[in-house]
Amino acid sequence: MKAARIHEYGKPVVLEDVPVPDIQPDEVLVQVKACGMCRSDSQLIDGYFRPFADIPTPITIGHEISGVVHKIGKAVPKVTGLQEGDHVGVAPGWGDGVCRHCLAGNTHICANVRWPGFGPYGGFAEYLPVPARYLVKADARLKFDEIAPLTDAGLTPYRGIKKLRDAGALGPDRVLGILGIGGLGAYAVQYAKLLGGGAKVVAFARNPDKLAIAKDYGADHVIAVKGKSSKDVAKELDKATGQADLDAIIDCAGAMEMMQLGFSLLGISGHYANVGLVSDRIDVPLLPRVNREQTFHGSYWGNNIDLMEVLALAAEGKIRHTTRQFKFEQVNEYLDLMRSGEIIGRAVMTW
Repeated sequence: MKAARIHEYGKPVVLEDVPVPDIQPDEVLVQVKACGMCRSDSQLIDGYFRPFADIPTPITIGHEISGVVHKIGKAVPKVTGLQEGDHVGVAPGWGDGVCRHCLAGNTHICANVRWPGFGPYGGFAEYLPVPARYLVKADARLKFDEIAPLTDAGLTPYRGIKKLRDAGALGPDRVLGILGIGGLGAYAVQYAKLLGGGAKVVAFARNPDKLAIAKDYGADHVIAVKGKSSKDVAKELDKATGQADLDAIIDCAGAMEMMQLGFSLLGISGHYANVGLVSDRIDVPLLPRVNREQTFHGSYWGNNIDLMEVLALAAEGKIRHTTRQFKFEQVNEYLDLMRSGEIIGRAVMTW
């Protein structure tokens, strides 16, 4: 089979032929139909994660995976209902199954977690073995290039919005800011309208084309931030919503300047959920976080239940997509486009 693999950090991935993997008795061999490209793919190649987890090469990249069940291991219980030919999304975060996080359903934050696309097997390959419990059936009416990005770009902001909702940060008298309208932010706008309990939704971004998508997807207001001070942005926010601060924020960028802007706009008892990883440091004043009693939520990817809910919303036609398809041979080309920020929405490889 063909696979895109890292052989050396900091170098283009190698497109090569490798053996189709065997499966363990509790695994399913998935024939990949589509795989979304995430900024973390390029970050992995460029060494962003090495201080935290120096993964040995070769690494098959790609973690936003949709496909069909090709072969089922002998020990996979019939109760899973999986059959050859089923359309599936691959849930991230394959935990050890016994730690307290796994037992609570949060396998994606297991200390012994494995990730597709961050090891020997990933979605930029024609097949990959997946433990049966980490496959979620998808409605056969959904397109593979729509299912694939929902396993990360569409999953990650969903969990972040749920955290804000469950913390009591959303409601009809609240203003929710969405920072960064890239692959994740376009979905975050839609979830904010679905789960926000009537909160006003304001999208913040540098790119006018991305802001147009946010407006089309339901944002009540959009604010361009490029070249503006936090005071200028606060004035625009006040004019748009009647208040110069935000009750809640979901940050889909995680860029240093955007985080500084976000914290400068966060109000008393405000909640800030971060899902973006453009930068790797936070540099913000501490006093306002304390005397305003603000809460910062780290929110990482999502679990099986989150993905089931997202795919159910998609099957009901409640999620829209902005995708750009490409072929396997274009993987390195699109990684460069990802690095330069030139992709609007989500780039998705289809076989």
